[in-house]
Amino acid sequence: MNNRGSILHYFLICFFFLFVLFLYGPILTILILSFQGPNGGLTFPLNGLSFHWFIKLWEGASVVDIWSAFRRSIVLGIVVMIITVILSVCAGLAFRRPFRGSNIIFYVTITSLIIPSIVVSLGIALEFRIMDNITKFFGKSFEIDWINSNFQTTLNMFSSGLGAQLTWTLPFGFLIMIGVFNRFNPSYEEAARDLGATNWQAFKEIVLPLIAPSLIGVALFGFTLSYDELARSFQVMGATNTLPLSLKGLTTTVTTPVIYALGSITTLFSFFVIALCLFLVFILRRRKLNLSKKA
Repeated sequence: MNNRGSILHYFLICFFFLFVLFLYGPILTILILSFQGPNGGLTFPLNGLSFHWFIKLWEGASVVDIWSAFRRSIVLGIVVMIITVILSVCAGLAFRRPFRGSNIIFYVTITSLIIPSIVVSLGIALEFRIMDNITKFFGKSFEIDWINSNFQTTLNMFSSGLGAQLTWTLPFGFLIMIGVFNRFNPSYEEAARDLGATNWQAFKEIVLPLIAPSLIGVALFGFTLSYDELARSFQVMGATNTLPLSLKGLTTTVTTPVIYALGSITTLFSFFVIALCLFLVFILRRRKLNLSKKA
């Protein structure tokens, strides 16, 4: 029995080691290959060691405008993050009490997670193309000069692109906030109302500080899922590309380690955002602990 237990123990250790290697090995490989010299290639062994490809990337030596795509991804990620946090909190508050149609709303929202992302992207793109055709039809039928002269498409980063990414981020935020409010003790709010606080004051002074760490988690989900999203963005961004779409294009047009340099920078940026969110959670929890000790 002891021998079997020790064998299982070592098996689990090996399995965990292989899992970590499989998870972080590609990231480490890309990071190493991005520091090659001017004559470096896309595979091992390394050919020199320098910051050459990072400099090339900074100079914009590529067939696409990487930095514009990076800025668009950041802006879109922030917008998606804010909307995800606000709507998730509102949904979590609404689902604290049962109401008519709550089950239908819940399952319709969660269904978005199991539908293949490429199908969602194609469906949204089709809907907006139908809207384009209807708009052009009205422009011709009623001789609206602005539509006939200037209108091209409703497909845009902040229309179809934003909607496509929200179908991915909102269900995660929704599930997190439902779990948070299921564990939330309503007696805190009741005590605040007994002391004369309004609903808004009770939410701002009591509920919001208590759920703040969870809100940071929802914000992190919203931003990182938007920042990394490819499949749902593939058909819906119109003439503007986000960073994942530009990276996808570079895999077929760039044959130098500059793509590894870009991958290293974007990966380190993702880790920075995660570390920042964890630091904020740590600060909030420490503040909460200090307040509880004073009380």
